[in-house]
Amino acid sequence: MVEQGEQAPPFCLPNQAGEGVCLHDIASWLVLYFYPKDGSSGCTREAKDFSALRGEFDTLGVRVLGMSPDTPAKHRSFIEKEGLALELLSDETPDHGVLRAYGVWQKKQMYGREYEGVVRTTVVIGPDGVVRHVWGKVKVPGHAEAVLSFMRELVAG
Repeated sequence: MVEQGEQAPPFCLPNQAGEGVCLHDIASWLVLYFYPKDGSSGCTREAKDFSALRGEFDTLGVRVLGMSPDTPAKHRSFIEKEGLALELLSDETPDHGVLRAYGVWQKKQMYGREYEGVVRTTVVIGPDGVVRHVWGKVKVPGHAEAVLSFMRELVAG
């Protein structure tokens, strides 16, 4: 898992429109949240929560990006179905290189079955590309609000 104070691993990935988004092109604060799957209940709730707060993040000059292993087309469908105001990035590569670089692609267990997948995590990256905060094993209720509160203090300070 990436840690506070480290340089954020670089990435260039397609968003829901198939347009490339690269970390080195982002000159603002970035909230990068990693989630397992479009359309699942927890991921939908998290996306709706971040989407509802988009205007407040924008006012602070903070860009919010979601990332999962789903395809750009699946992201586009998810955004349209749920009415989201978010940009979602796709790390659908066979090795999930960006998800692995951030340490969020991990072994998981459910019902006694072991598999690999995304551990819900949120990372704050400064305009200088340095990781400023990491929330691991995120619980969805209240998380987007907690991130917004953290960003208000960080940007104001």
